[in-house]
Amino acid sequence: QVQVVESGGGSVQSGGSLRLSCAASGFTSNNGGIGWFRQAPGKEREGVSCITNRDGTTVYADSVKGRFTISRDNAKNTVYLQMNSLKPEDTGVYYCAADRVVVRRCVLRRNDYHYWGQGTQVTVSS
Repeated sequence: QVQVVESGGGSVQSGGSLRLSCAASGFTSNNGGIGWFRQAPGKEREGVSCITNRDGTTVYADSVKGRFTISRDNAKNTVYLQMNSLKPEDTGVYYCAADRVVVRRCVLRRNDYHYWGQGTQVTVSS
């Protein structure tokens, strides 16, 4: 029974930083992956970043490359998303999700992820 819980959201000014945490209890498979997605009102949910459990391979959306960093703590079964140089365009609800099976590297496709958290709000003001 997998439970995914996000935390760390909040309100910051443009240029500020936040660190999101994702605790995926009951999800310890080395064949899986963890992804971060976000959704603004009226927009489609989009992939932000993901990490492959097997070898730590990471993937980033072009819009966040150079600003966001995804990492993991295997002992705590927790994945982090460090967000720096935040922009108003980064505003939205951020979701953590777990993919049970990753063949080679994780991908930012919503339908590949089987377990989802409830989301945490990130608001960036100008």
